[in-house]
Amino acid sequence: MLFRQTVGAAVGAALLLLLAPSAVALSAPSDTARMAPSDEVTVDPTGTVAADGTVTLSGTYRCTGAAGPVFVSSTVSQGDPWVSHPIGGSSTVCDGAEHRWSNSEKKAPKTLVPGPAHVEATVFDISATGLPLPSVHAVREQDVAIVQG
Repeated sequence: MLFRQTVGAAVGAALLLLLAPSAVALSAPSDTARMAPSDEVTVDPTGTVAADGTVTLSGTYRCTGAAGPVFVSSTVSQGDPWVSHPIGGSSTVCDGAEHRWSNSEKKAPKTLVPGPAHVEATVFDISATGLPLPSVHAVREQDVAIVQG
C-alpha cells in the first residue's frame, strides 16, 4: 500500500508541475542540467485491456543522474483527447542501461476498449533533498492500439 501511495503522490506532483507553468519554469534549470542525451522512454505499439477492465501498457526506458527515487508513469486517452486515464506507475532504476517497464491499472469495464488510443509515458525522479519535486528525465507520446488481452 505504501508503494501505491508513493507512486500516487509522485504522479500527483508531476501533474501539478505540468499544470503550473510558474513551477515548471522554476524547476527547468535543474531538469535541463540533469537530462542526459541518452535519457529516453519508449512505448510499445500495443497495450492490452482485459475483460475485467485491467489495462496494461509497456515499453523501455533509459536514464542517468537521478537525485532520488525514479518512476515511470503512464496515461492513456481514447476518443476524447482531453480525458486521460492514469495507468499505474512503476519504481525503476536510473543506471544508464535500457530496462523494460510495464504499468497496469484496473478501470471500470468498458472505460477503455480495444481500438486506437494515445499514450504518454514519463520517466522522472523525486529529489531526495529539500522540497520533494519531480525532475523529468524523458517523456514520450505515442498513438497505440489497445487489444483484448
